Amino acid sequence: MKQMFQYEAALNALLFALSKLGGKSDMHKLCKILYFADQRHLSLYGRSITGDTYIAMQYGPVPSNVDDILKAVRGDSFFSGYVDELKDKLAFENRYIVKELAEPDMGELSESDVECLTYAIDLCHDKSFGQLTDLSHGMAWTNTARDRAISVKDILREAGDEEEYVEYIADQLRLQSALLQ
Repeated sequence: MKQMFQYEAALNALLFALSKLGGKSDMHKLCKILYFADQRHLSLYGRSITGDTYIAMQYGPVPSNVDDILKAVRGDSFFSGYVDELKDKLAFENRYIVKELAEPDMGELSESDVECLTYAIDLCHDKSFGQLTDLSHGMAWTNTARDRAISVKDILREAGDEEEYVEYIADQLRLQSALLQ
């Protein structure tokens, strides 16, 4: 079951998080903020903010498309030459610290997106790398082989959702995916 990646929402979610974190943050913290925001939004509202696929990496869930975007901006991706429109929005201070160069376009984020992003920022902002890693090594990450996509069902189960709701959301995502093909 694949979600539809929402590029504008993901970019503006990153910019929103960076603005709330004083204009810069490390990639690891940003990835965890997006994970917990997407998890909460999916659980409460039946859709994720970014539509990204989370990969179970060594240090926890990583949003695949956002990770590709950040690596491209950093300059160590095949796609680095194709991201000129991002060069005025994001930059790297060093290999891991991302800086905002523009304010988020709040028109790309719903009230519920902002609510869940704020929740995740509050959850993650004062935690160390190790604490964030431990926090994100929940059931969804544990049930997934390293470097593989984490199931949306497991993300919802980890959030504490009932199995009937998990199946309902999974069916809705399958239907949306089929309609978009």
